[in-house]
Amino acid sequence: MKGKLYLIPTTLGESAIERVIPAYVLEVINQVTIYIVENVRTARRYLVKAGIKTPIDSLQFFVLDKHTNEAEFSTFLKDIENQPIGLMSEAGCPGIADPGAAIVELAHKKNIQVIPLVGPSSILLALMASGFNGQNFAFSGYIPVKKPERTKAILALEKRSLFEKQTQIVIETPYRNLQLLDDLIQTCNSKTRLCIACNISLDDEFIQTKTLADWKKKIPDLNKKPAIFLIQA
Repeated sequence: MKGKLYLIPTTLGESAIERVIPAYVLEVINQVTIYIVENVRTARRYLVKAGIKTPIDSLQFFVLDKHTNEAEFSTFLKDIENQPIGLMSEAGCPGIADPGAAIVELAHKKNIQVIPLVGPSSILLALMASGFNGQNFAFSGYIPVKKPERTKAILALEKRSLFEKQTQIVIETPYRNLQLLDDLIQTCNSKTRLCIACNISLDDEFIQTKTLADWKKKIPDLNKKPAIFLIQA
């Protein structure tokens, strides 16, 4: 396992480990003692929940978040020739809507073997369950918050979906979910379909596809809940 960067998936929330994490991932975490993570506290908590046998206080953690200086990236991988290193996202799969992509890019430049491990991706799970085009889709992440730019971005997504038959996928900060839904209802054609996938893989998972006209009739409770929005015009 020396000289390898393992991309280690985590749960999307407080779901049971065995529900979404394969047994092989649990084998790997028991052979890795250096981790690159977004938040040390939640990473330690996840590893304990996953059943890591190595004493948690003997593990080494490097923090990779929006405040991390790019100059530090190489130091995270300095010991990788002697032992494997694990890269973990705060939720789901590393490198997908996640700062870990920068470490993976650096690993390739250094000819380090990158090994992605199977785990839950809220984006792909939402697409699977939407009933929308799974052969042509685009993930645009967050769209602008301010109204003029936001309206323009929404219209552009709808237009692209219509003319290219392409599923458009976006996310929003959980406390602004309802604002985004309202903006979609007010901006898009009422016949445009929207899939809302909320709390994926958790006990209160909510996934429904409706036209925006139908969503307008009954607004779901999305406040402060992780959600994925998929548009198909």
